[in-house]
This record gives sequence, structure tokens and C-alpha cells, in this order.
Amino acid sequence: MNHFTSIKDVPNLQNLLQSAFEVKRSPFADTNLGFGRTLGLIFFNPSLRTRLSTQKAAQNLGLNAIVLNINEDGWKIETEDGVIMDGDKAEHIKDAAAVIGGYCDIIGIRSFATFKDRAKDYQDFVQSQFQKYAGVPIVSLESATRHPLQSFADLITIEEHKTTAKPKVVLTWAPHPKALPQAVANSFTEWMKVADVDLTITHPKGYELASEFSDGVKVEYDQTKAFEGADFVYAKNWSSYSDYGKVLHKELDWTVSADKMALTNNAKFMHCLPVRRNVVVADDVIDSANSLVLEQAKNRVVSVQTVLKGMLEGMI
Repeated sequence: MNHFTSIKDVPNLQNLLQSAFEVKRSPFADTNLGFGRTLGLIFFNPSLRTRLSTQKAAQNLGLNAIVLNINEDGWKIETEDGVIMDGDKAEHIKDAAAVIGGYCDIIGIRSFATFKDRAKDYQDFVQSQFQKYAGVPIVSLESATRHPLQSFADLITIEEHKTTAKPKVVLTWAPHPKALPQAVANSFTEWMKVADVDLTITHPKGYELASEFSDGVKVEYDQTKAFEGADFVYAKNWSSYSDYGKVLHKELDWTVSADKMALTNNAKFMHCLPVRRNVVVADDVIDSANSLVLEQAKNRVVSVQTVLKGMLEGMI
């Protein structure tokens, strides 16, 4: 595994899942695997679960972790080629990536969509620049288009809690007061298409995902109809892809409520966190016995530790 930026970097999903369950059973079985190696964690954007889970996973593997909040703790980074750097950005990404790669054996990058240029965002420009210039394996800690470590943790959680061989999984759009990227929705869809589940996406018209992610997936514009018979309900907001970065629908009629969950097959509720309570989901749903949000968060350690373990084993 040279890089981990999407499910396309996973040669065999079942083998990866099996490794994840082994990691979860014995999290300290490989404490010497990372001895003498360094993991660089580069954050262009805020983080709680990703930051802490990756540092914990690194400790479990004996890795030294260096954390840098780019543009805050370090120099502001210029990402464009050919720019006359006479403004407030003192370092070019070409130089920064190469230097960080010289210090680290693996680099994790977190860089969100900017909503300024859809084509550039969907090239995962910052992440791809690090892949080009760092010279070491790159792990996506969430990019402009995907959040693979979250999606892997989500799949682990579903595998642990499913009661049927092929559960019905519903990804539902939910309201939010600000524009959010499509990364989690894109990535979850991408992983569920490969997993053995029956996936339905439900959202208001205008929130269709990019076809590269949603092709072949059932889309239902009636949320209540989509919920019928669901085994898992995954709530997430995302802004419009077609009217890029725009919020088209602010009403709370898409909030996940107990009444809507009653239409399901006693479904488990999922969300990646952080969540706007009583906007995205009602308190009595997220605090219920069927809520898996804390299990998902715990499995973030498992997902990243499994990926790092695979990378380290490939280095030996």
C-alpha cells in the first residue's frame, strides 16, 4: 500500500477488514513495528477525532508522531505554480512537502475543499502535491473529495453491528447552517458500493453527488420512503455539487427524528461527528441505544492503525 487516499488504494477489502478486527482484538500486538520511524501529521484544517485517533494509533504501533498545523504553527503555504511570492505566503508547497518527506516516513494530510474552484477541489490539489513532492507514502486525513479513514471506520462499525448478510444502508442528507464539503458523503458512498450492502442515498433535489461516486446507487428524493426498512441510517450534510458549494435548502424538515427512525427496521443511527444536535439529528435519536456514533469514533483508531500497520509492514 503506497498511499491511502481512497478505497481504490485497497487491494483486497476483506483482507483489510480482517486485519482491522485483529487490530481491534490486540491493539498492542505490533508496538515495535514503528520503532525508529516517524509519522508527520499535517493539518490545513481543524480536527478532533482524526488528530487524536491517529496519534493514538501511532503510539500503539511505536511510531513517533509529529503534528503541524500548517499556516498557523508554520509559514503560510503557497500552492500555485509560477506565482511571484511577494505576498503573505512565505513557503511553497513543493519545498514544504519535500522537507517534511525528508523528516518523516509517512505523512498524513488534512486539507478541505475551498469551494473556490470545483475542478481544482476535485483534483484534491493539496494532497496530490504532497504525493508528488514528498517522496513518502501519504495518508488522507480528509481531502477535498474524500475521507477514507472515516469511511473505513464506518464499514468496520456496520460489519460489527449488522444482523443480516446484506443490510439496507441509507445515507441521508441533513440540514446544516453552513456549507460543508461532499467529502464524507462521497467517500461513504464509494466504500459502500464495494461493501456487501444495499445502499440508498436520499437528499433534496439539487444535492446530487458527483457521478463518479453516485453512479449505480439508488437515489430516493423522499426521505421517509428511503427510511422504510433501513438497517442503518447515516446522516450527513453536504453542499451542492452542481451549484458548487451552495446551500439550497435550510429548513429542518430533513432533520433525522425519532418518528422517521420508527419507519426503519429498528435501524442503527450513524454520524461521523461533530454533529449539530437538533439540526442534523434530534437528541432522542443520537442519545438512543441505537446510536453508533461513539462506536464509529472509537473505530477511527482501528481504521488508521490498520492502514499504518499495512504501510509499515510494506516497508520492511
